[in-house]
Amino acid sequence: MASIFTRIVNGEIPCYRIAEDDRYLAFLDINPLRAGHTLVITKREVDYIFDLDDDTLAGLAVFAKKVASGIEKVIDCKRISVAVVGLDVPHVHIHLVPMDTMDDLNFSRPKLKLSPEEFRDIAGRISSNVIL
Repeated sequence: MASIFTRIVNGEIPCYRIAEDDRYLAFLDINPLRAGHTLVITKREVDYIFDLDDDTLAGLAVFAKKVASGIEKVIDCKRISVAVVGLDVPHVHIHLVPMDTMDDLNFSRPKLKLSPEEFRDIAGRISSNVIL
């Protein structure tokens, strides 16, 4: 059975797209820790990040760096944190989370509730600042 992320890649489930190329996709997390919280995934479904071949892993990092740069231009924060948890969805993904304090990366705290309009606005502003 395809992961929820594969279903997003295939267009079966909508998302708030930030950027994509032939191998990677970035979209807003619908349960964000902070506004601008973005997921960066491989389009090819692989469960564990360290099962990726070296070229794909390196490409994922470079793609995520470009997306993080776009987030920094739109969201006021000290830096963009990078988290790889990998237990919630069996599909490689990196969390890019704007942060000012360590608590901003606490996955146990309550998630933000944003309207579809807020998600669209954030996604549009970040997307327009990502240079692939």
